[in-house]
Amino acid sequence: MRGLSRTAMSEVEQRFNAVAASADLGTLADDLFAVADLLDREHGLRRGLSDPARPADQKEQVLRGLLDGRISAAAIEIAATAVRATWSRAGDLPDALERVGVMAAAAEAESDGRLDDVEDELFRFGRILAANPALRRVLSDAAIPGERKRELLAALLDGRAAPTTIRLVTQVVVHPRGRSLETALEEYGWIVARARERLVGVVRSAVPLGEEQKQRLAAWLRATYGRDVHLNVEVDPRVLGGFSVRVGDDYIDTTIAGRIEEVRRRLAG
Repeated sequence: MRGLSRTAMSEVEQRFNAVAASADLGTLADDLFAVADLLDREHGLRRGLSDPARPADQKEQVLRGLLDGRISAAAIEIAATAVRATWSRAGDLPDALERVGVMAAAAEAESDGRLDDVEDELFRFGRILAANPALRRVLSDAAIPGERKRELLAALLDGRAAPTTIRLVTQVVVHPRGRSLETALEEYGWIVARARERLVGVVRSAVPLGEEQKQRLAAWLRATYGRDVHLNVEVDPRVLGGFSVRVGDDYIDTTIAGRIEEVRRRLAG
């Protein structure tokens, strides 16, 4: 988000932080997702509630008239802050509500001591989709009802993933909001990591890294970036040897394949 929307997002997050401590976090996440989904479906409503020319009090009154008694009081307070704010574009409003919905789910996972599990499971599920085109096609098929997809995900994940992971994966699959499933899962992973102000490093290695190797790499990255970096390790025989790490826009490549490619570029130049 940029400009006015960045300021508005900050206001929404502050309101979330103020009400989340006393809220049922799982319910709050589901309610915020529901409002974001409503605004995605109802284009006129989204335009009206994000229109900077309309008085903030009027927009809040419309929102409360629609939602009072249908979702939790905490979710209404956050949504009311969102519609009172000024957004650069109408689509940033549901984006913001989705983001704080993920934040609520992450806070629930942290209170249960399972935030690390959720980060790892979101990453692994994205890789499962990439490796299973048939499963990806089914979960991406807009013609398949959302309830059928929920049943499939429950069969796949119940007992194998944290409840928060299942909640987030289900939201992504049933309401992808125009994104690929992999992109949406990656976005959710970054928001979950931000719950502890951590960065995420995606490591590609020819062989699995040992625990001591991961600890040394994590310590080096922490010293480099000044904060913890959660490592998602992907085994890829194509790297031939060594490893690569991507942290945000930064890319560190120590692989043999990377060195060969660099030699090729220099020869071509």
